[in-house]
Amino acid sequence: MTIMDRLYKESIAKGPICVGLDTTLKFLPQYLISKDWSDGEKITEFNKKIIDATEDLAATYKVQIACYEALGLDGLSAYSATVKYARNKGKIVIGDVKRGDISSTGDQYAKGHFSGDFEVDIMTVNAYMGEDAVSPYYPYLRDHSKGLFVLQRTSNPSAVDVQNLKVGDQSVYQIMGDNIEKWGKDFMGESGFSAIGAVVGLTRPEEFEAIQDQCPHTFFLVPGYGAQGGTGEDIAEILKRSRCAVVNSSRGLITGHQKAGCEDEGFADYVRKATLAMKEDILQWL
Repeated sequence: MTIMDRLYKESIAKGPICVGLDTTLKFLPQYLISKDWSDGEKITEFNKKIIDATEDLAATYKVQIACYEALGLDGLSAYSATVKYARNKGKIVIGDVKRGDISSTGDQYAKGHFSGDFEVDIMTVNAYMGEDAVSPYYPYLRDHSKGLFVLQRTSNPSAVDVQNLKVGDQSVYQIMGDNIEKWGKDFMGESGFSAIGAVVGLTRPEEFEAIQDQCPHTFFLVPGYGAQGGTGEDIAEILKRSRCAVVNSSRGLITGHQKAGCEDEGFADYVRKATLAMKEDILQWL
């Protein structure tokens, strides 16, 4: 069983929800801010409480490393503690690190995020340098049940500047989709999906449906829900045809307590309510 098989099964059993732990200090409740702890320790506690409150609702957690790198070594300690805590609970963790280099550098990125202090189950990768930016991870996909989500059609507005450019009859993101399917052929799982998946945003549903047709063996990580405007209805047609995706929300979930005005130890209850509302919003259309 590949890691993408596991994620596929988790997305059906618990719902296609990815909780994004893109945690910064401004998201923390006041009771944590006021503690005489390091910033990294405060963020670690915040993340642990959220994981405890949502583990039965989430198929996976995505941890954006930039939020932790910005705090230096203390932040990286929080990143390490967070991914270890979630994985020790049996949860699948996506390291949102968007690495994109080749050869020996790519080898070191693979080692750094698929083993040791920062070990995750799936990494996000920028493959616009071609297969050389993906192949360093192949041994881990083959031997250690790891996976990749390769950037294909992202949710940010300026993605069109490059990803929608035409090369012959195809857009750049369509060419990337063909490559992702090709690269993934050697890493197919029992679910029919490869261990090499793709990042496709929810902000352009009509493009997503065409990508799904083009890439039948690709499992998707889908940003763009909530704060970026995506809804359960937007992903409905995709998931009706195939349970081929998990949908990520970060700010929309982990600030649930702020929207409710909660600054005490009960903050995670509101994050849970926001996660449950997201799950219900998506599943009502299926």
